[in-house]
Amino acid sequence: MAGTTRRDLLRACAAGALAAHAAETERSRVVIARDPLLGARRNSVESGRVLQVLDRAMQSLYGTDTAREAWKNVVKPGQVVGLKINGLGTSTSITLVAAVCERLRGAGIAEKDIVVWDRSTFDLEHAGFRIGSRRDRIRLIGNEDAGYENELAIHGSAASRLSQTLTRTCDAIINLPVLKDHGIVGVTMALKNFFGAIHNPNKYHGNLGDPYIADVYMLPPIRQKTRLAICDAIVAQYEGGPSYMPQWSWPYNGLIVSRDPVALDFTGWQIIERKRAERGMKSLREDRREPTYIARAADAQHRLGTNDPRRIELVET
Repeated sequence: MAGTTRRDLLRACAAGALAAHAAETERSRVVIARDPLLGARRNSVESGRVLQVLDRAMQSLYGTDTAREAWKNVVKPGQVVGLKINGLGTSTSITLVAAVCERLRGAGIAEKDIVVWDRSTFDLEHAGFRIGSRRDRIRLIGNEDAGYENELAIHGSAASRLSQTLTRTCDAIINLPVLKDHGIVGVTMALKNFFGAIHNPNKYHGNLGDPYIADVYMLPPIRQKTRLAICDAIVAQYEGGPSYMPQWSWPYNGLIVSRDPVALDFTGWQIIERKRAERGMKSLREDRREPTYIARAADAQHRLGTNDPRRIELVET
């Protein structure tokens, strides 16, 4: 380019190197908020305690003085917000879902613009949710009622029909998985929770879910619409999942919150491993169930987040 000096080129190279270094060293914040009395009784915990823990987590994640300010960073009034719960086995706490709905309303989201959804009406009802479709209230919808797209969404190994609740109804998604073991793929949290958004999840459990779980999350409506993950760790499970097994469950009494699903899953996996070690059990690697899909989701082909502890800012509150 005319007029460009050697000094200009050196400055440009230095600026590029600094930008690349910043991208490589950027850290993903994962917040763990706990209350020792939170998980006294599953799905009947005091709503006030859940709200307090949720508020602490959100304020810490977004660095705001109030929970209302934090929620305004997630969604805007007029958007339809989908809460993607996990209704299979150890399910997302009704109390937590109610708390999220309350805070969304406080941030200006109308009840008619909140949708609680999962793969099937049966799972929602079995988890204790009451199905409803009134347009002026919070809606609870199973995928068989909403329907799936006719065309396949494709990325890598994933070729699936997506729930129309995801593709057509919701503008933004808040992911509400549960901290739990999975008998085939090791653990199931933020990344795998979107198996509840596709018509054929049974196809994707081979090879420990790797690369299928990461490829499903890469499908554009999932990747683009998901704003936040709030992992229900009130009562967690370290063996025997995804079905609820009380003998392998324990009151972790917390929530794990992040905008990075990979960092959240890595953090949750380490919590489960520590509990397994405490109980004298094999690690998931020794049990041939290491969740390698978490590293896959962080690789150069996916870039869904980080699984590098040096790039995870873990905040406990």
